[in-house]
Amino acid sequence: MAKYIFVTGGVTSSLGKGIIAASLAKLLQARGFKVTIQKFDPYINVDPGTLNPYEHGECYVTEDGAETDLDLGHYERFLNTPTSQANNVTTGRIYQTVINKEREGAYLGKTVQVIPHITDEIKRRILLLGKDNKFDIVITELGGTVGDIESLPYIEAVRQLQWELEEEDCLVVHLTLIPYLRAAKELKTKPTQHSVRMLSENGVHPDIIVCRTEEPLYRDLKKKIAQFCNVQVDAVIEANDVPTIYEVPLEMQREKLDVITLKKLGLPVGKDPELTKWREFLDKLKYPKTKVTIGLIGKYVELQDAYKSILESFVHAGSVNECKVVVQNIHSEYITPENVAEKLKNLDGLLVAPGFGQRGIEGKITAIQYARENQLPFFGICLGMQMAVVEYARNVIGLKDAHSSEMNPDTQYPVINLMEEQKKITTKGGTMRLGAYECELIPGSKAAEIYGATSISERHRHRYEFNNDFLEQFEKAGMLPSGKNPSTGLVEMVELPNHPFFVGAQFHPELKSTVEAPSPIFVSFVKAAKCYAENKNGKAKANEERVAQHD
Repeated sequence: MAKYIFVTGGVTSSLGKGIIAASLAKLLQARGFKVTIQKFDPYINVDPGTLNPYEHGECYVTEDGAETDLDLGHYERFLNTPTSQANNVTTGRIYQTVINKEREGAYLGKTVQVIPHITDEIKRRILLLGKDNKFDIVITELGGTVGDIESLPYIEAVRQLQWELEEEDCLVVHLTLIPYLRAAKELKTKPTQHSVRMLSENGVHPDIIVCRTEEPLYRDLKKKIAQFCNVQVDAVIEANDVPTIYEVPLEMQREKLDVITLKKLGLPVGKDPELTKWREFLDKLKYPKTKVTIGLIGKYVELQDAYKSILESFVHAGSVNECKVVVQNIHSEYITPENVAEKLKNLDGLLVAPGFGQRGIEGKITAIQYARENQLPFFGICLGMQMAVVEYARNVIGLKDAHSSEMNPDTQYPVINLMEEQKKITTKGGTMRLGAYECELIPGSKAAEIYGATSISERHRHRYEFNNDFLEQFEKAGMLPSGKNPSTGLVEMVELPNHPFFVGAQFHPELKSTVEAPSPIFVSFVKAAKCYAENKNGKAKANEERVAQHD
């Protein structure tokens, strides 16, 4: 039977429960255990698919097409194993299931209540991944903060499981904040004490307390926390701020979080975790040999979490290329033909991000035109690819009114159009083309060179597609449809063979990029940006030498 670990949070949100959960999972996996992580979110949306990125960051899509919380991206990036629909559950989904059962008469006329019906459904979902013996350890991250009214059913479900399961089969890790008061030059434990007390009042007693802090916790402070919070001193774990989230597993190893976890679960500690590849990745990340600046053109750039997977893919690709990738956020709404050269002149590469809706579209098209005409490495993802198609149709083929029917339903040239199977769909949530689909690449194309294969699988999240009615015109004008879905003929990738790097992908390669398996397309894009930067610097140096000789 699987062992269950619960990760809860107190004091404040955004402390990093997902990173702590992923780091612990990584250490346990590196010791040879089969581990998975799931996220329970207390909001009433059925999934994050309909949430504005400003509300909840990016929507992460799994192989099986589930629209999930962005923390699942952290789980996959750390563990290098795919998640699924079962790894993310919301209050909305819990209530939807219970209400559907009630309508079917499954409760035999009983009054349906939070306890036992909602908590029973939460427990069923928690235990689901541990049922088929695929995993030794299941880690469950509970979203929100202890004390939130919407989190109470989840805390109650954990209380019941602590009572129902054997003592060595269940463990609670509580993440809190130890604030540092600069005026007093003192670390304060009171918020942690209050948080643990609130958790205990709800019947859940933490086994391990992880303390997020800006300053190191000295031994006496750990003793104080242990005494007031009723845990062992060794079970008070320091989680100090680090330059990159990928250092957190090593910090947790130093604090012996994995060792105390295994001891409390009655599992063998065995040898130290095998983290050779992880350390090699970190070494290259921390000591890069070169630097490139990539412009990220988007409409949600004010919130970094809106493009979380893209940013992390640049970290992975940068490490492979031993290159520091500096991402410069550029809001597409503020790009015009008059200022585009000024805004993009210092870039070594341009990525046009995914998104929906009309806002900022013309700025994206203008930026793409600049990249195409100035031989600047360009990569477009989903909407970014679609706008590259629109730009090419307008400025190369000569279809001046060309657009996506998403932005202009009355366009004379809908080079991007609503997918046929989407035309009868009226509801929004979970109805897009979602999840992994096959893609066949043209031998000899840039796409095939990037992947080192002619058959790949990538994840999707879109309603609109390249309109194959215009395919012949694009091919004649020099844009190569280098990737297609074998069963539908849907154009998945486009490229310009006469450009150093001009690639558009209808899919989202950032969703599969991990520390141990970086996305090939991001790796190639960063490599192209490196070459562009080296050529640019070489020309600048040559000019300086000519000027010096002339003087």
